Amino acid sequence: MTASTPHHGTPHGGLSGRTVLVTGATSGIGRAAALAVARQGARVVLVGRDPERLRTVTNEVARTAGPAPDAFRADFAELRQVRDLGERLRDRYPRIDVMASNAGGMFWSRTATQDGFEATIQVNHLAGFLLARLLRERLAGGRLILTSSDAYTQGRIDPDDLNGDRHRYSAGQAYGTSKQANIMTAAEAARRWPDVLAVSYHPGEVRTRIGRGTVASSYFRFNPFLRSAAKGADTLVWLASAPAEELTTGGYYSDRRLSPVSGPTADAGLAAKLWEAGAAAVGDTAH
Repeated sequence: MTASTPHHGTPHGGLSGRTVLVTGATSGIGRAAALAVARQGARVVLVGRDPERLRTVTNEVARTAGPAPDAFRADFAELRQVRDLGERLRDRYPRIDVMASNAGGMFWSRTATQDGFEATIQVNHLAGFLLARLLRERLAGGRLILTSSDAYTQGRIDPDDLNGDRHRYSAGQAYGTSKQANIMTAAEAARRWPDVLAVSYHPGEVRTRIGRGTVASSYFRFNPFLRSAAKGADTLVWLASAPAEELTTGGYYSDRRLSPVSGPTADAGLAAKLWEAGAAAVGDTAH
């Protein structure tokens, strides 16, 4: 990791007039982050899978801060849709000051996407990785923020086996592996893209829709001790708006503090291999 320079997106702090892209914006942390950055004057760009929820959040942001944000529908379980989204965003925006890569999910059983990948690693990692690469030039001088989790310690990332075919499937482990990939991607992006302030963060245990359809669903929806989505989004919003000189590019944050990363996740060589494997997997070797 290297100290960031003060030209990454918001050199003096604040988001007024900045273009902020939020994926997974239709519920939970993404929705809360979209509302929060809109209140700070950002030009919000929403990405979500469900059209009805996307309309709802679009209206909420408009009521909160106005004018209505731009909204794009894309299902990250289909890389074709991610590529199409990247083209539309490139055509629409000459610059993206902040990309909050927040879309994610958890799947009860091993599910393969039509692209041939295990669904967790595609939705939580590969799709966002592809989108960031497609938007690489638009992000120059800006920020890339990846929603990760301390569940990364349960991950077993293997660049030669992104689908985890060598191990018996576990929803929790697959989720942890995808979050491990998010941290490593932010660290590697910081090394490869010095003009982008790339960071990841742990939102805490948040009351969200994640894990729906799994045994974790009730835990994440009804546990009274979990954080609100707004609290979970707090560090994301802070990373988007804090003066660049206060942040460390490539860093992993928790509750607005730089947090040490342990185990294989901290291995720069492994992160480089993951980057190359991801690029080969999504068929994009340009960056």
